[in-house]
Amino acid sequence: MYRGACETSSVFGMLLAMSASVKLNDGREMPQLGLGVWKTTDGNEVRAVRAALDAGYRHIDTAAIYGNEDGVGRAIAESGVDRESIWVTTKCWNADVRSGDVRAALHTSLKKLRLEYVDLYLVHWPVEGRVDAYREIEKLRREGLCRSIGVSNFMPEHVDELLAATEVVPAVNQVELHPYLQPADVLESCARHGIAIEGWSPLMQGAFKREPLFAKVGDKHGKSAAQVVIRWALQRGFITIPKSANPGRIQENGDVFDFEIGSDDMRAITALSRDQRFGPDPRNFSF
Repeated sequence: MYRGACETSSVFGMLLAMSASVKLNDGREMPQLGLGVWKTTDGNEVRAVRAALDAGYRHIDTAAIYGNEDGVGRAIAESGVDRESIWVTTKCWNADVRSGDVRAALHTSLKKLRLEYVDLYLVHWPVEGRVDAYREIEKLRREGLCRSIGVSNFMPEHVDELLAATEVVPAVNQVELHPYLQPADVLESCARHGIAIEGWSPLMQGAFKREPLFAKVGDKHGKSAAQVVIRWALQRGFITIPKSANPGRIQENGDVFDFEIGSDDMRAITALSRDQRFGPDPRNFSF
């Protein structure tokens, strides 16, 4: 699943590295590393997206509920980067899923993003109305308003329910995923159905700093603990979207294609799994 390599940490080298991608079940190539912009607002989202695009990122992940689609769209428009080379993901929020206003929600997102289509449109959480919402998203895909479609925070039972009632297998399931949370049932379900796994909060909302193993592995390669965690996700074949509004950290997070974690260290990091969440539990949430 992982493809792409880089021999230098220069911007040119990073541009080559950012071509690493995962082939989705609809045949499209999705950049494996992206920038997440959750909680990035007040103009910081513009600076973050511009910094990411300048550093070679070609994958931006936002959502209607983040309240920053307008800023993300402005940054993309001002960047001068060809639209076709940027992968933009956004998500349909729970209120619109419950009310059945999915079509209007996507049109609102597109207007804010200043785009004619998004590359990936997700049902954000498995709330009531999710199957009907996904059926509408299937129609929106046929109309070209979203090129790939998928889900977010869906557990295996939600995926099975969806597959029994719809036509298009989700291309992506975006879930909380990091060394402390590697849900075997979700990973197995997605692998069985050919659904790509995308991890949110890959840096464990800062908790990676308290795990000495990451720094220890990083010392072997001259890399930071954060870079080790991101590299681990890439080597596992996951799509990953570390979030930062700091241009220096954004560049650092992308500079992960010039080293490889050894098999023993990969096993040690994977063994850290402890079913520890930093976000809501998709089987027990109330928003």
